Amino acid sequence: MTGMQNDFNGNAPQTDSESSATAPGKRPLLFRWMTGLLDIGLGEPLLKFGANLFSILTVALVVILARSFYRQAQETPNGADQPPVTVEAAGVNPLTEPNLPVTDGVNRSAQLHTNIPSRPRKELTQYIVQDGDTVFGIAEKFGLKPETILWGNYNTLLDDPHSLRPGQELNIMPVDGVYWEWLGGIPFGEWARFYGVSAADVIDYPANHLDPNAVGDYENANIKPGTWLIIPGGKRDFVSWSAPLGVTRENPASARVLGEGACDPISGGAVGYGYFIYPANKHYLSGFDFSPQTNHNGLDFSGETGEAVYASDAGVIVYSGWNDYGYGNMVMIDHGNGFQSLYAHLSAINVGCGQSVGQGEVIGAIGSSGRSSGSHLHFEIMAGVKVNPWDFLPPP
Repeated sequence: MTGMQNDFNGNAPQTDSESSATAPGKRPLLFRWMTGLLDIGLGEPLLKFGANLFSILTVALVVILARSFYRQAQETPNGADQPPVTVEAAGVNPLTEPNLPVTDGVNRSAQLHTNIPSRPRKELTQYIVQDGDTVFGIAEKFGLKPETILWGNYNTLLDDPHSLRPGQELNIMPVDGVYWEWLGGIPFGEWARFYGVSAADVIDYPANHLDPNAVGDYENANIKPGTWLIIPGGKRDFVSWSAPLGVTRENPASARVLGEGACDPISGGAVGYGYFIYPANKHYLSGFDFSPQTNHNGLDFSGETGEAVYASDAGVIVYSGWNDYGYGNMVMIDHGNGFQSLYAHLSAINVGCGQSVGQGEVIGAIGSSGRSSGSHLHFEIMAGVKVNPWDFLPPP
């Protein structure tokens, strides 16, 4: 009966099987280790440490699972095993085109270069002419007008765009205008006004590095002769390299000033129809267009050396031979109706002085004689003044 009663501690009575299972010698090792820790007063600290450790492990597990989930979602969009898609958007800047759609999962390569806005040039610089350069191309490269390239390099180009050659060193001005040498002999103000500007425009221009105190009176400026000056906004007439006008049957003697190909006085002969055809097989340009602002008063038709050159209209030959103005071998036809046509840089001439030619007749061959940058036909039409041939030729 006593075995069935509660002990003085209030513990429930134990059966024989329970007493046998919990005997000290038969309890699990972990239970006995924890009981020992409790006996020496470490139970509460151990409990707190275990709770904190459990919390840390739980948070770490959640982070690992989340990263694994998002990595898998990025590598396999929409749950499909697909390779990443790379889209090249050449020349498209999302910052400047905000209406472009945004697509998830698109890889965008980093831009390694930054575009730096060009800064205005403040000084005269030099440029070495490269193969394929033209006066127009160089001007566009530096943000200048074509005539500025000629007006800044007279001693090199002689106002002739055909004079451009690889290896030449050109002056590139920071602004449109004229670059010219002050030689003295006249009032400086008068010299400046010749180029359409004032003395102050030149003297106060920073790139000329003139000291106003040393210059003194601007109109009679104290500037050393031989000083090269930038004339910002200045203009001047071209020094003409073109063939003079007036080579007609009525006044053929004037043709003699053009060179050895000038003809003696001519009377009679064929008269033109008053309209023109193309003087070459190709109806497109290989060089310069009609451009009075760069002193080029004709068209440079494309063609290989030896290709035929045709009379653009009927008329009489008033010039046949070499020309002293850079045209090389040249033919000029007077059409008897106020018009003349000129054919230059020829490699061969098939007609002679005084000969009547019909429209479309072969008068020579394309070449590169004289001041020429390559094989082509330089063609001009004159009617008292040099006119734009495009205004008189049929559509290509």
